[in-house]
Amino acid sequence: MVARANPVDVHVGTRVRLRRTLLGMSQEKLGQAVGLTFQQVQKYERGVNRISAARLHKLSQVLDVPVLFFFDDMPPELSGAAGAGSSQGVVSEAPVGSFEVEAMSRRETIELVRAYYRISDPLVRRRIGDLVKSIAGPIPGQKRRGRPPGSGKKQLAAKVQSAA
Repeated sequence: MVARANPVDVHVGTRVRLRRTLLGMSQEKLGQAVGLTFQQVQKYERGVNRISAARLHKLSQVLDVPVLFFFDDMPPELSGAAGAGSSQGVVSEAPVGSFEVEAMSRRETIELVRAYYRISDPLVRRRIGDLVKSIAGPIPGQKRRGRPPGSGKKQLAAKVQSAA
């Protein structure tokens, strides 16, 4: 008989991996910092092995997050409590879908976010964000907002003409 990983352990492990990757830390470095092998870190991140309270506390110190970080965005069906996805007292506008949680823990997403924040010019960052949003299209179920001020055809033509 093969035992399945507990969904809460999987969620906590996913959050450990998310934070470790956001910091650019390898499994080996994290393991060294908390006195584990990288294989043990892998098992924690997959939820195969359960993380003790003391180890979770040590991980929170090394990863520089509060212990509650590991339980953020937990689906209510796992926690059994309404509003479990928000340990900071912030109420989200819409429930987080499993696709969004999966997307936020992918290496591709983490690398994109890290590269985005390496762009030093805030205006360039904002324009890149606007470009990505326009290519991606509207978020399903979200009301569409009007165009940003000064982005109409007439304003854009005037900007192009004045730049020439």
